[in-house]
Amino acid sequence: MSIPDYQTCMLPLLRLSAQKKELSMGEAVDIISDQFKLSEEQKKQLLPSGSQRVIANRIGWAKTYLLKAGLLTSPKRGVITPTEEGLRILAKQPEKLNLELLSQYPSFQQFKKRSNAKEYLSPQSDSKATPCNEEFETPDESLAKIYRTCKAATLDELLTKILSCSFSFFEQLVIDLLLKLGYGGSREDAGMALGKSGDEGLDGVINEDRLGLSVIYLQAKRWKSDSVVGRPEIQKFAGALLGKNAPKGIFITTSSFSKEARDYASSLSSKIILIDGKELLDLMWEVDLGLYTTESYSLKKLDLDYLSEN
Repeated sequence: MSIPDYQTCMLPLLRLSAQKKELSMGEAVDIISDQFKLSEEQKKQLLPSGSQRVIANRIGWAKTYLLKAGLLTSPKRGVITPTEEGLRILAKQPEKLNLELLSQYPSFQQFKKRSNAKEYLSPQSDSKATPCNEEFETPDESLAKIYRTCKAATLDELLTKILSCSFSFFEQLVIDLLLKLGYGGSREDAGMALGKSGDEGLDGVINEDRLGLSVIYLQAKRWKSDSVVGRPEIQKFAGALLGKNAPKGIFITTSSFSKEARDYASSLSSKIILIDGKELLDLMWEVDLGLYTTESYSLKKLDLDYLSEN
């Protein structure tokens, strides 16, 4: 038997999670490999990059998609359990799970929308379908789509992790992000500034440059992703800035801002930068905060200047 694709791994993974109180991914890979009667050579087969076993990678993506659909949950690192919806699906004794079935769940639809990478699957698609369509896409388009899908999955997981952490950790995250973006001077200075303002509507103040010639006041809110920061919160922040005669402020949230909040911020004489959850995650991605690179591919094109005999 060949190594199963990630969609084929979905149902065995969900079933296995229901049989165990807490299922580790390492245990899942071993058991599912045996269920599919993979040879030792197949179990050890690596991705082209050599960084991970193929079967572990495919089961990992099966886990990711089941989490996004709300059929699995991860109570702690590296461990999965089925949700009530996952158990309900299993009670129906389905023959298979695939992306087409998962697409009925709003949470999965939102994940696909965030990744901007639709899976062109139909009832006629076979089990080896992948998140790209070679018939309609160029290799460059397929590669870009896969990159966006991987990025969206990682940032989704990152946001979940941030929301599960304490507010003190979130404060430290804000400090580290601003430092990586070039603000705050030293880490010690930034750490002393944030959370020490003591003013209503302000969480802290940080140097805009190393010399401290200008300062920026901060507000940070670790809200659930479905929450919305409205105009009243921005008005309160703007009032606090006015009380400090401060021309600049940054308002950071893990959720989003209403249109009224953004319109109000843009109408002020003082400069208030609004950073919502998506922008926060994109900045963390850009500066590698809480993330590390696992793969790097270098694409080559012909150097026609060199290859030209003229």
